[in-house]
Amino acid sequence: MRLGFGRGFFAIAAASLASLSLAYGGFGPSGPLPGWIPWRDMWVYLSALLLLAASAGLCFPRTALPGALTIGAYQVVWALLGTPPILSNPLSIGAWYGFCEAMTSLVGAWILYAQLRRQAQGAGMPIASERAVRVAQVLFGLTCVFYGSSHFVYADYTASMVPSWLPGRLGLAYFTGLSHIAAGVGIVTGILPRLAATLEAIMMSLFGLLVWVPSFWAQPRPPWAMPAQNQWSELVVNLVLAASACIVATSLRNRRWGFGPRSRA
Repeated sequence: MRLGFGRGFFAIAAASLASLSLAYGGFGPSGPLPGWIPWRDMWVYLSALLLLAASAGLCFPRTALPGALTIGAYQVVWALLGTPPILSNPLSIGAWYGFCEAMTSLVGAWILYAQLRRQAQGAGMPIASERAVRVAQVLFGLTCVFYGSSHFVYADYTASMVPSWLPGRLGLAYFTGLSHIAAGVGIVTGILPRLAATLEAIMMSLFGLLVWVPSFWAQPRPPWAMPAQNQWSELVVNLVLAASACIVATSLRNRRWGFGPRSRA
């Protein structure tokens, strides 16, 4: 995976996130801003327009850096909006889901910014250093472990989302959970991290293609795909997560696919 593909994929995902906000009037998947924020509708639409402009900016060399930075700022706010459920019920897996999705997305913008900055003028800022990128990769791996754990906690719900034409739906729910955990552990520990991140990106992409895209034509619509806003929100989030996984895999392109020393690629 080259930087051009990952950047283009991430730009499309960010534009989809902005379109979701403009269509439903919420701050991306987080929904409406808290009621105590003045002019909250104005902030929602203004931030969505900025995100849309930033996603377009990723496509051009001169605007790619500020574009990645703007997208990252949007995702920081998304993560902050996901903290109240955690504070209310920190032991609930479901309470952490929105925050972890935001963090996975933020990692993509973070690493992309670091890569673009190195190409343009060297690392410079601490956030673009190799150590910072490694921290971002570890955060991504930890979120993968979280997603895998949720497959076991909500096994029946996950199995209900597996396409009916696939056999052993509950077994696949457990298998994909283990795959998320294995990929996350590989990235965190540095054991075959390039392979782990690439397979994670493929698995996330397949989840969108096999689960969320077909749900739009399913009759009757499955309960987990209702209402329509939730259906679109989940599809967009899946797209953003897959794009971030591609960025992480790109950042590990100097690692070998198998065991051994680093390659020069």
